[in-house]
Amino acid sequence: MLVMKFGGTSVGSAECMAAVAEIIGQVRGQHPRLVVVVSAMSGVTDQLISAARQAAEGRVEECEAIQASLLAWHMGVCHSLLVDADQRCRMGTYITERMAELEWFCQSVAVRGEVTVRGLDMVSAIGEKLSAAILSALLQTRGMPAEYMDASRVLVTDDHFGGANPLLAETKARLEEHLRPLVESGLVPIVTGYIGATARGVPTTLGRGGGDYSAAIIGACMEANEVCIWSDVDGILTADPNVVPEARTLEELSYVEAAELAYFGAEVLHPKTIKPVEERSIPLRIRNTFNPCHPGTLIVKEPSAGRSPTRAIISTRGLSLLSVRGSEDAWTPQVAARVLRCLGRAGVEVLMFTQSFSERNLTLLVWQRELSSGLRLLRGEFADELARGLIAPPEVRQKVATVSVVGGPSKDGQGVVPQTFAALGRQRTPVIAIAQASSEYNVSFVVPEDEMADTVQALHGELMG
Repeated sequence: MLVMKFGGTSVGSAECMAAVAEIIGQVRGQHPRLVVVVSAMSGVTDQLISAARQAAEGRVEECEAIQASLLAWHMGVCHSLLVDADQRCRMGTYITERMAELEWFCQSVAVRGEVTVRGLDMVSAIGEKLSAAILSALLQTRGMPAEYMDASRVLVTDDHFGGANPLLAETKARLEEHLRPLVESGLVPIVTGYIGATARGVPTTLGRGGGDYSAAIIGACMEANEVCIWSDVDGILTADPNVVPEARTLEELSYVEAAELAYFGAEVLHPKTIKPVEERSIPLRIRNTFNPCHPGTLIVKEPSAGRSPTRAIISTRGLSLLSVRGSEDAWTPQVAARVLRCLGRAGVEVLMFTQSFSERNLTLLVWQRELSSGLRLLRGEFADELARGLIAPPEVRQKVATVSVVGGPSKDGQGVVPQTFAALGRQRTPVIAIAQASSEYNVSFVVPEDEMADTVQALHGELMG
């Protein structure tokens, strides 16, 4: 059995979905027992979450505009791909119903004036439901016996909303009951990634980018021969090819190496994806939807001997720094805990944070798209302290980026961390913040966004030679 997962960019338009359908058709000729997992179309989850947060802030017009845009977008894709009038009508009804759910949800949030992580799980699942249903319908028009499946029927999780943990025994039982019979009968299940449900049926998500994790869980529980993640790059590369055109594909990695790269932000792979397949020694392959002839990156327990040192530079844009500073008398560890708890409850992702007791402040790295919500939440949480002057108004530094360097020593034994700092010094890169674990095989730092490209190019030239 083969489990294939297609990311948001892979199904991001009618043309992309058509290409995915072509790949599935070709692969099924070699793997008749096939399961397909899909993400929402690129950018849809962000828009759904934005709509919910706009509603919580009382911005009804912005919320309605997002809803109208999503409706038009999915309807357009549906009409471009489906030639049968009855099928178009059925899919049009399905899309309209999902958008009605979004409208009802946003109206409820607007009345309450807040949105919970549990609520965000419910609304953000809409994107996967739409993309999986449309792809399933497209495959059916091409004569393939495909069937849409909502993963909330089969992927059982705990109630840790916003980043739920799978309950593997229960999930395996559900998959054996509902999914395996479809596969054994020759059908191709098209399963929603990213989403699941508690044993009581309450919708959950596996965290942003959790579609990869969904595929790994399904592959492990179904004892697949391989799990293949399809994205928009030729596997895991030594750097972002949009920043470093000469970046090369890492052809083979161990589970441990891949997990470390994913943990430090390699967007092509969700950090939790490795564990389920590693526990069952299932090969994991990363391939490019837009270059399907490329073999990509293979992740296994023991890679081939004699490989070059495995190093990669991972860079991320679209970030902001948010700082909370208190007076000497008011600052305690509990203040920092309140900041993190407040943001965590509302689903604002903190990618990195540093705390200074000497300066009485906490600096957090968040996505720019979540900055406005984060500021509003913190001002509400610390309204009393702000009024009394015990906490200063949160400070913001927009448009920053992270750069992480991950890898073992070079052939001459030089560690990646000292080499990185030496290169940064020669480049005169303005480093804003640094994070390093006890390992000497990785380091992450924050730089101004407009310095990121030069920094990555310089590091790649020195470290990857």
